[in-house]
Amino acid sequence: MKVTMPALTKLVDVAKAAGVSRGTASNVFAHPELVRPELRERVEAAARELDYSGPDPKGRLLRAGKFNAIGVVPAGAYGLSSAFGDLYMRDFMLGVARVCDEQGSSLTLVSGLEDDRASGIRNALVDGFILHNIDDAAFIEPARRRKLPFVVVDIEGGADASSVRIDDRAGARLAAEHLVALGHRRFAIMSVMREKRASPIFHGPGEADRRLLTGFPPDRARLSGYAEVFAEAGVSIDDVPIIEARVRNVEDVEMFLDRVPEATAVLTTADSLALSLLDEARRRSISVPRDLSVVGFDDIPKAALADPPLTTIVQPIVEKGRVAAGLLFEGGPARHVVLPVHLVVRGSTAPPRAR
Repeated sequence: MKVTMPALTKLVDVAKAAGVSRGTASNVFAHPELVRPELRERVEAAARELDYSGPDPKGRLLRAGKFNAIGVVPAGAYGLSSAFGDLYMRDFMLGVARVCDEQGSSLTLVSGLEDDRASGIRNALVDGFILHNIDDAAFIEPARRRKLPFVVVDIEGGADASSVRIDDRAGARLAAEHLVALGHRRFAIMSVMREKRASPIFHGPGEADRRLLTGFPPDRARLSGYAEVFAEAGVSIDDVPIIEARVRNVEDVEMFLDRVPEATAVLTTADSLALSLLDEARRRSISVPRDLSVVGFDDIPKAALADPPLTTIVQPIVEKGRVAAGLLFEGGPARHVVLPVHLVVRGSTAPPRAR
């Protein structure tokens, strides 16, 4: 059976029923102070009779050229559901949302999936973008073509775009220096896989090419920071096993531990990986930190509540979101903000056990 949708009442219908011009009817809804009280009451009565709730906001926004909303593209290859499930993104979005509340603005989340990202940037009904960890100019170009302001996060901003980031290399150095000071010399590294792939990528000791195949600039900066400290301690990064692992994927963590039995300490580029590693170590009766020290990066809320509490690099995630949104609303010449990081030592690290 064919369903016929009822015809929507239009502003012109209200004007006709009230016996006024379309312009007068429009002013009743948009600028009521310009309409005489008796005419305003007549138009409002006609609107109630016709069950007319007001002009379509899409048309009003399009005519004004402003949507009163900003769009956020999440980090990595995240779809909408993954972004909501990621603890880092939740804190970042909280910071953005606080500024939106202050500004009376709405917030639109644009899918970070590669197939959707460029299209989302081209078509989102927003006044500007926060582009989080975009490692491909092809995804920045649509924002430029729309002539909309945008702020980039976790990468260097250019002359035409403000940016906010942390000193990833310095944070990684703090993490590695902590482990070296404890006496560790047998390391392994877990880095976040930034693309959708069916399996993790393992870089074994001795492989000539140590580049991360799916890494973003922060990941590569953290790896460089680790490598610098290792070299100062007489350890080559070429001898350190590295895995690019999917977040919250038990199989990747299992494979990693199977491949690095000699490691006494693991550096992870995200707390989400470190927490998964703690869970798998517990399942295998590997004592952390007696048998294996683990260091995270981010200090998401779960880090302090882990068993054992996670030693990690603290970055101000909520503040990063707040600064990014603030830069977008302020406009003006490009500004580049680098936020501080520091190490918090908890129960997941200790000197290596004698073997």
